[in-house]
Amino acid sequence: MAALADLALPLLRRLPPEMAHRLTLGALRRGLAPHRPEPDPPELAMTLWGRRFANPIGLAAGFDKNAEVMAAMLRFGFGFVECGTLTPRPQAGNPRPRLFRLEEDAAIINRLGFNNEGLAAGAARLAARRRQDGIVGANIGKNRDAADDIADYVQGVTVLAPLADYLVVNVSSPNTPGLRDLQRKSAVTALIERLKAARAAVVAENPPPLLLKIAPDLSPEERSDLAQAALATGIDGLVVSNTTVARPATLRSPHAHEPGGLSGQPLFAPSTALTAEMYRLTQGRLPIIGAGGVASGQDAYAKIRAGASLVQLYTALVYHGPGLVLRIKRELQALLVRDGFASPAAAVGAAVQVPRAPAHGR
Repeated sequence: MAALADLALPLLRRLPPEMAHRLTLGALRRGLAPHRPEPDPPELAMTLWGRRFANPIGLAAGFDKNAEVMAAMLRFGFGFVECGTLTPRPQAGNPRPRLFRLEEDAAIINRLGFNNEGLAAGAARLAARRRQDGIVGANIGKNRDAADDIADYVQGVTVLAPLADYLVVNVSSPNTPGLRDLQRKSAVTALIERLKAARAAVVAENPPPLLLKIAPDLSPEERSDLAQAALATGIDGLVVSNTTVARPATLRSPHAHEPGGLSGQPLFAPSTALTAEMYRLTQGRLPIIGAGGVASGQDAYAKIRAGASLVQLYTALVYHGPGLVLRIKRELQALLVRDGFASPAAAVGAAVQVPRAPAHGR
């Protein structure tokens, strides 16, 4: 079935991107997914936050905004999938066209604007899922016209914490005005403290880890401040990174200067460099999900060596199809064996020199 889906790629790419995405979701809802995924080798398994991931390759938020095809995507061989971004109230998003393929650059630009059916619809589907199918995270955001930004995120945590295996706080999309201001140290500290309290109020035992998704366009000072805030507040991890508003001079597509967030191959280098920097700034104490431009086992391995415990992809599926997931896992396993790592966990941060705090009393 994965091979059949891969064969449909040329046809889908002839359609406008958003139409192709809707048709893909419709096909997945109707059963276009493998029924028996190839078992993962035990060497690829990861245990993080007390949860076992069959492999470290995940589906990034944005593909399954409304938690409609979680089980189908897990059957393609992902170790975990992330639905959302979900906002408290349904939201239409920005005017169309708002999604652009940059085929010459293996990239996408989107300015969707958190289009989704809202928390209630997403929560109903998360509540109905079979937990044994695999690990599912939920990505939460705020409505564009929110009167109280933090209250929107609190609502997301309150509703979804009992239902998701982990939560991601999205304060880094470039397509909601003012959203990235929430990454400032004082703002993000207040936000995380409120969200941890909200989580504790609804899940007392083994609560889902709470992660912060950050932008790749932060200044060095903002990166340092965010690392300090993350450690001080005790957040459970980071997702590095969201899409970028930068436009590399190497882009060749006629859509290169459309407004919105750029994802795919051009994001790989800056997002991987940011992963390494955040790993170093947090002294390897915070698990990181590395996202941005992953299209091969070599890419996934580079993210892991830069400090990512888990890896996510999305844009590469548009160009390579779901068979890519199996190829990435095979390539990653071969690279780990080649370099003498018994597991992905053993390779985390291998390419980063982490400064050690001086010993007390000297």
